[in-house]
Amino acid sequence: QCQMEQDARYADAGVSPERGSGVDEPLDDVVLVNEQAIEKLTEGLISHYVPELQRSKQALQELTQNQAILLDTLEQEIAKLRECNSMIDLNSLFSEAKVYHSKLVNIRKEMITLHEKTSKLKKRALKLQQQRHKEVLEREQQRERELERERQLTAKPAKRT
Repeated sequence: QCQMEQDARYADAGVSPERGSGVDEPLDDVVLVNEQAIEKLTEGLISHYVPELQRSKQALQELTQNQAILLDTLEQEIAKLRECNSMIDLNSLFSEAKVYHSKLVNIRKEMITLHEKTSKLKKRALKLQQQRHKEVLEREQQRERELERERQLTAKPAKRT
């Protein structure tokens, strides 16, 4: 009976069961399996590898999700670094502004000092001008007095009465 089943399998495969029948193919290469066995083997193979593949798929999804999170975090850190660089630029601008502010304060002090000096010089110039004017007036008055005195000292003819 086993021999008949085996002969039936060979017949289904199109192979003769006789070894020395003159067929060119060796019988060792031909394996006959019924479809139900193939299906069960396939299901077994799939059931053996599918859970591991699903775990791998889930792990890959988690890795992809973590990678996306890391990329977002990295972009945020880059933005922070850019902000820090702009803050450094702002700090240098503020430092530069402080330097220019102190220069302006010094210039303002110099201008105030120059204004005070010019005011003093103007007052002195005005005093000198007034003093010269006074001296000129006094000289003129002195000359007029001298002229008047000379007129008085010049002999006057006596009036005949």
